[in-house]
Amino acid sequence: MGSDIDRALEAVLMVADEPQGIVHLATAVGAPVADVQQAIDRLVADYDGFDVNAEPTGIRRGFELREVGGGWRFYVRPEHDELVTDFVLTQNPTRLSQAALETLAVIAYKQPITRGQVASIRAVNVDSVVRTLLGRGLITELFADAETGAINYGTTELLLTQLGINSLDELPQISPLLEDGAEGFDGDIR
Repeated sequence: MGSDIDRALEAVLMVADEPQGIVHLATAVGAPVADVQQAIDRLVADYDGFDVNAEPTGIRRGFELREVGGGWRFYVRPEHDELVTDFVLTQNPTRLSQAALETLAVIAYKQPITRGQVASIRAVNVDSVVRTLLGRGLITELFADAETGAINYGTTELLLTQLGINSLDELPQISPLLEDGAEGFDGDIR
């Protein structure tokens, strides 16, 4: 029975993006809290390289099961932080669609800005693109408008890191890229 709970906990914890409390985990795997606590203890020891008798196994995993904020979650071991950070940020970049890049540019240059204002500028519905950008941590909800309740969005530090800049002031000026509006007019306009 113990290994069934252990494997079930591993499966649940693998997809958890926030620390999970013992009671919540017990509910998720349908087991008593005491059994779940014992399973957590076994998993922690196993990942740290010890067997059930606290004897070293020689196999210490690159991740650990850590209790943080009243819950349990998988974390990369500190000695692998730099490697994993490099992999996530540079070795395995996730590509954004053209629509996401355009929406991100509008938000970066016009923030704080509402979803409706972005849609107006882009002339398309941006709901799913904004959800994607929020999910990737490139934009965040800044505040809700007091009158309309519309959420205003802005960029995050992660975007600055991804772009390799320290502040939005380092973004290139957009005005030289825009047309001056005189195209199609001949001669003197009064």
